[in-house]
This record gives sequence, structure tokens and C-alpha cells, in this order.
Amino acid sequence: MALRQQDTLTSVGLLILRVALGGMMLTHGIPKLLKYGELSSSFPDPLGMGSQLSLISAIGAEVVCAGLLILGFATPIVAIPLAFTMLVAFGMIHASDAFAVKEKAALYLAGFVTLIFTGGGRFALYPLVARIFSRKKSTKTKPQKGE
Repeated sequence: MALRQQDTLTSVGLLILRVALGGMMLTHGIPKLLKYGELSSSFPDPLGMGSQLSLISAIGAEVVCAGLLILGFATPIVAIPLAFTMLVAFGMIHASDAFAVKEKAALYLAGFVTLIFTGGGRFALYPLVARIFSRKKSTKTKPQKGE
């Protein structure tokens, strides 16, 4: 298989991974956002930062970062809070649960860690924005001496 074709297939795979993980994560974050008032005083606080801040952090990761992940904007960076959230869910929130219960968090964690190392691929917003800015930069002429 030609290198260019393999690169395209890898980017398609990363697109599928980003959209699937981000979309499924939204199904966890949006209900938290919609029930913010009800949850803010009773949300689990495994890191000792208060229920409200824990909830805001979870919503930030599961809604904002998941949305940016779907778009492919700064994929390695936005995958970090998502991976951390899943690490907390796996290792603290569900620590005493059977593996079958915490397996979902482990699967999400594996996917997010993968995206931290691979990035989002070519079919993402970030590479598109970078290409646009690099074209604008390269079309500007360099000033001549004395200008």
C-alpha cells in the first residue's frame, strides 16, 4: 500500500475515533450540564475540590473538550482533560466496583490516551486552520533591505 494511501486511511481512522469518543462523551456531559442545579451540591468530589468545581470540571471535559475533539481542534491538548476525567472515574469513583462497571471508563481512557499521542489526523479543524495561516504567511513578501 502506498504511503499516501496509508496516511489517508490512518486519518480516516482517527476521525472515526474522535467523532465516536467525543459523541459518546457528550451523552455523559450534556445531562450533567442540564441538571447542573440539582447536581452541584451532591456531585462526587474525589479530588477534594468541592462538588461544584468537580461538576464544572466534568462538564468542561465532557462537553467542551468532547466538542472540540469531534472537530479535531488541538486534539492532543483537549484529550488530556478527557483522559484525566476517565482516570478519575476508573481509579477513584469506581475503584471498588467490579471491572465490568469500570470497563467503560477504561475504554474511554485508552482512546483518549491514543489521541494524545497520535493527534487528530488530517481530517480535523486544527490542521486546516494551520494550513490557512501558513498560506497567508507565505503569500506575504519579505521586506527588502532598506524598507
